[in-house]
Amino acid sequence: MPFGKYEGYYLIDLPEYYVVWYSNKGFPKGQLGEQLQLVYELKLNGLEELVRNIKKQYPERD
Repeated sequence: MPFGKYEGYYLIDLPEYYVVWYSNKGFPKGQLGEQLQLVYELKLNGLEELVRNIKKQYPERD
């Protein structure tokens, strides 16, 4: 997340209530909004573990 209370978090790691709040409020325009919308759908359908498993397979490189 590029700003706010959860700055620096991966979008998939945002709390569900926060993503739902954005869904109700309206997602921002642009790429961030599209990504948040995708994260919302993943969480809504219980698929966030798929992304977490991929994240484990490809850890960040410094």
